[in-house]
Amino acid sequence: MQHQWFLKTRIQCQCTESKVSHVHVSLASPPVLWQCWYMVTKLLHTRYRVNDLDKTVAFYKDVLGLEEIKRHKSPRGSELVFLKTPNSDELIEICSFPASGPVTLGPDVTHLAFEVEDLEAFAKHAEAKGYPFSDGPTESSSGTFAFIDAPEGYEIELIQYRK
Repeated sequence: MQHQWFLKTRIQCQCTESKVSHVHVSLASPPVLWQCWYMVTKLLHTRYRVNDLDKTVAFYKDVLGLEEIKRHKSPRGSELVFLKTPNSDELIEICSFPASGPVTLGPDVTHLAFEVEDLEAFAKHAEAKGYPFSDGPTESSSGTFAFIDAPEGYEIELIQYRK
């Protein structure tokens, strides 16, 4: 899909394909960014549905060190917990919704990746909490990585970049 962009009076951006106008100006640094109103602007959160909300939230808080910032019930009845990672804007949403049936996770479907300062120290910490590495550590050109499994089976990748 190719868009045709053009500048109109009073700095208006018009997408000729949808025939809808919207102004989006970034004065922070050149070049000025023009974008149609229907384009996404930010990744807000990633949701993982689980069977055992309390055990999973405890893992993310106690093993990974994430901060719980919000917990509530959605209008359709899901129990939701939002977690924040240091130095990141995107949130992780942990969802329990028994009415939709049990969670069954296929192998190697998805994973979250987190940076750590010291992979060896993290390994000792995670193992003491009952979560040893399920794969790795493995050396790569950019550093060392390893995996642990969250309580529901979701893979968590830990990366220590070379300095």
